[in-house]
Amino acid sequence: MEILDAIRRRRAVRDYKPDRVPAAILQQLIAAASWAPSAMNEQPWHFTVVTDRDLMNQVSTRAKSMMLKSVDTMPRPGHFQDILSDPHFNIFYNAPVLLVISAPAERQWCTEDCAMAAENLMLAALHIGLGSCWIGFAQTWLNSEQGLKVLGLPRTQRVVAPIIIGYPKTDPPPVARKSPAVSWIGDSFVAGEPAETAPTAGLYGTLVHP
Repeated sequence: MEILDAIRRRRAVRDYKPDRVPAAILQQLIAAASWAPSAMNEQPWHFTVVTDRDLMNQVSTRAKSMMLKSVDTMPRPGHFQDILSDPHFNIFYNAPVLLVISAPAERQWCTEDCAMAAENLMLAALHIGLGSCWIGFAQTWLNSEQGLKVLGLPRTQRVVAPIIIGYPKTDPPPVARKSPAVSWIGDSFVAGEPAETAPTAGLYGTLVHP
């Protein structure tokens, strides 16, 4: 799969088959994540793999309870109140794997470093035939003292990217994209320039959203 194709096809998957993901494949994903760039090449990330379904269910319940306490501060409080109050809603969508990327909290760019590793991981998952989704609902509780303890992480660690992984039941549909807001300072392509200097056409159209 070409990299630009993978970038365009990646989706947040929220419906998974119960099939387990082999450890060897998870190790491939972690290896891909570890090739991400990082500030000063510190490579500060730590990867915690959780396949214990009972534990994931417990984390889901506790995370929902914590999020409900601050639901009024969310952009659409009514919407999230309904979701988080549903006892049948599992924030991990019953995925077979939760892979948590964390780093020492004192590092200035730990969030950026882990986020870049997460994108590598999610693109690699798509290439292998897996689905993934970054679960923001889990971050607050996993960064609590109890959450870090559950993950076996020290208090000095910051959970940045809790990502679920598994085999999708169906392929998520295409998602419409807004045209990017672009400010161009300096030389740029203009109408009438040779084709090789203009945006390149591809499977999904030009490199710039229509």
